[in-house]
Amino acid sequence: MFNPFLASLLLAIEAQRVIELRLVRLAWGGQEGWAEMNSMVFEKIAAATEAAATLLTGGTHEAVVARYREDVAPDTERLTA
Repeated sequence: MFNPFLASLLLAIEAQRVIELRLVRLAWGGQEGWAEMNSMVFEKIAAATEAAATLLTGGTHEAVVARYREDVAPDTERLTA
């Protein structure tokens, strides 16, 4: 694996893109906006729970960042389609 700082930086950049795309989807409103809002809230709860469990069971911060990056990539693909 590569530098933990670089992984965190990439996550921040990738997450910012997802935030931008989600805000546009929310601004459009309608069924898609509502569905995105629900998806976003449930994804955040699940990710936070998983991250806490990883850390509580002896996992590293690097593992948490790597897992978050795995979740961010499909969101970017889905929102740009």
